Amino acid sequence: MIRKIGSKYVVVAESGRKMGTYKTKKEAKKRLQQIEFFKHLKKRGI
Repeated sequence: MIRKIGSKYVVVAESGRKMGTYKTKKEAKKRLQQIEFFKHLKKRGI
């Protein structure tokens, strides 16, 4: 999930852990997609 905190965008895990802080929403969205990609790879056992 992406949250706006002040003037920054923060990628936050379901557990509440911060996964990165970015200047633009586009950068934050890209990082969230990377996290989801690798999370699903792990589940597939690759």
